[in-house]
Amino acid sequence: MKTRRDFIKITGLGLAGLAIGGGTFKFLQGSSLWDSVLGEGITRLPTYCEVCFWKCAGWVYKDERGKLLKVIGNEIDPHCTGRLCPRGTGGLGMYYDTDRLSTPLIRTTNAEGKQVFRKASWEEALQLVADKMKQVSDQHGPESVALFNHGSSGDFFEHLFKAYGSQTIAAPSYAQCRGPRDVGFKATFGSALGSPEPLDIRDTRCLVLIGSHLGENMHNGQVQEMSEAIDKGADIITVDPRFSTAASKSKFWLPIKPATDIALLLAWMNVLIGEDLYDKAYIEKYANGFERLKHHVRRFTPEWAYGITTIKPAEIRATARLMASAAPAVIVHPGRHVTWYGDDTQRSRAIAILNALLGSWGRRGGIYFKETLPLPKYPYPDYPTPAWDWKETLGDRYPFADSGVSNALVDATIPENGRKARIKAWVVTGTNLPASMPDKPRLEQAINALDFLAVVDTMPMEITGYADVILPECTYLERYDEIRNAPHREPNLAIRMPVAEPLGDSKPSWWITKQLGEKLGLGAWFPYRDYSEVLDWQLKQVGSSLDELQKVGVKKFERNGPLYMNEDQGYVFPTPSGKIELYAAAFEQSGFDPLPNYTAHPEPGEGYYRLIYGRAPMHTFSRTANNALLADLMDENDVWVNPKVAGIWGLENGQMVWLKNQDGVVSTFPIKVRITERIRWDSVYMVHGFGQTQKELTRAYGKGASDSELITRTMVDPIMGATGLRGNFVTFLLDEPVKAFES
Repeated sequence: MKTRRDFIKITGLGLAGLAIGGGTFKFLQGSSLWDSVLGEGITRLPTYCEVCFWKCAGWVYKDERGKLLKVIGNEIDPHCTGRLCPRGTGGLGMYYDTDRLSTPLIRTTNAEGKQVFRKASWEEALQLVADKMKQVSDQHGPESVALFNHGSSGDFFEHLFKAYGSQTIAAPSYAQCRGPRDVGFKATFGSALGSPEPLDIRDTRCLVLIGSHLGENMHNGQVQEMSEAIDKGADIITVDPRFSTAASKSKFWLPIKPATDIALLLAWMNVLIGEDLYDKAYIEKYANGFERLKHHVRRFTPEWAYGITTIKPAEIRATARLMASAAPAVIVHPGRHVTWYGDDTQRSRAIAILNALLGSWGRRGGIYFKETLPLPKYPYPDYPTPAWDWKETLGDRYPFADSGVSNALVDATIPENGRKARIKAWVVTGTNLPASMPDKPRLEQAINALDFLAVVDTMPMEITGYADVILPECTYLERYDEIRNAPHREPNLAIRMPVAEPLGDSKPSWWITKQLGEKLGLGAWFPYRDYSEVLDWQLKQVGSSLDELQKVGVKKFERNGPLYMNEDQGYVFPTPSGKIELYAAAFEQSGFDPLPNYTAHPEPGEGYYRLIYGRAPMHTFSRTANNALLADLMDENDVWVNPKVAGIWGLENGQMVWLKNQDGVVSTFPIKVRITERIRWDSVYMVHGFGQTQKELTRAYGKGASDSELITRTMVDPIMGATGLRGNFVTFLLDEPVKAFES
């Protein structure tokens, strides 16, 4: 059905292949790419990686012709200790991708009445965006323009939006990834975990992974530390319906029935408390609500949990005792992507409580006290106070949300039930909403209700097909960005600088937002010619300089506080009571369970299997599927099927099938079957990020199937608004469905 905003396939008109030339990939594919060393004509420049949120610092090597040769880790960087993961070493593939966006594009209607994109100058494209933002502001207020952001570009656009007068801002990484964990840990310890998480894995004696796939979801520093801990004799407990890479390194693999994690966590608490294995002195000194917790978990025995989780009582007891024997040098990993079943804040609360019972917070081998350097902000004017912000889109929902809820912004864009839409325009930067947001039909409904949509990206992702204006951002290798000042064991700063000129007519986001700001009359918030001036000013405030960071890449600073608790001095937690809140009174006051409870979730129907998705070490979401270097390592996903299920269906290894979910949605492309004992019979598994529908992604188009398009049913966390994504079930279609492929 045609809409006012048709989805437009981007043609070669706006792609970098025309600008880069044909010899680039021949150069990349040559063996000389990895043979060079720092010598005559070879230079190296510092950066930090943008392929995932870990942001490892590295060195980019280039020759005298300006060709980028390779990228390696910075040896003094605490994020990577000199070793990059496959994603990081493949970063050059982003720069040399011949499919990347190279020029601004504007939606128009051609002589045949068809909506198409045409090339535009930056001046025309930016003026159009500024004019539309002014128009919406004049008619509805600046708050009616919303920002969906992710990654480094989001920092610059957030600054622009706040100067413009809008704080209607959300990152899908909150409501579709980490938000429940942040809220659950904050409700317990008074502090969210941040990124990287302050987990003392290198010194732990027992690491519990429950829904955390270290080794596949490539959290570089943690993977290295896990390897180091294993070498020193640490025990690993992996809870996963799939025999993951981490499970293969574990003393215990508990192949739990999906959607029953809280039952296992409660049973572990039952054992720790019932057998007096918890850290009594720690709990007595630092925690509130223990007696209520003790009374609450007494009925959640391992025998009770066995009937729910299918984990035998003896294994539940053995793993609880193993944790206790290692305490306090034990970590129950909080995970990262935790939006599963709609009760995700409570599951994260249970993980936080378990860490508290084991005394791991603030202890060596547990959770250390992270620290950052107080880096002064560049002197801008104060932001104007908006008439309303993202919180107003929640109504009386999600009282513990402490960041923008992306699905709530989508709701506020749709006029329905006699209610006018509060949001009239979007700017989307660094996030492919159709792949990161659930319920694609509702997302499209919101997009079609917009007065205006601008998209900033490096690649022709699916979201760009809905845009009115596309602004091509250059890759992280071609730009300055904010100083990396992430929390770690010791404060440290890392620099990202241009190591090559932007290809085509792509631009850095600092430049895009500065130009937009000036066109909007906001020049006072952009008082610099080049963003390097901001970086140099900030660094000089802490006794360094841009020149120094360009030479060393990373600079470390002394800690101001202890890495672990000083048991003699005690510790005051940033909670209302100053102690660990085992019993969340604030939750109770808002009508939620103050202690976690297990709730049964829907089961798959006959012939259907729970859809479980995950990551691969060489890919980040859907953003790297077209990267030539990384696609060479893995160019498509497959669907893991238990042999018993394969026998029922008559499936064979490598057979192509289509997946159909419980709502009748069929995968656009087929996917290869992988028959393996490494997955439970009631579930199937596939790596996220494949099945790209943009033909302009020439290396990713049609490779594998998309889990995102099969996720049409969500369960919303009432505490903070996260969308649980693992309540979807699929079956197999052995023959090609009618109209499975686009003509």
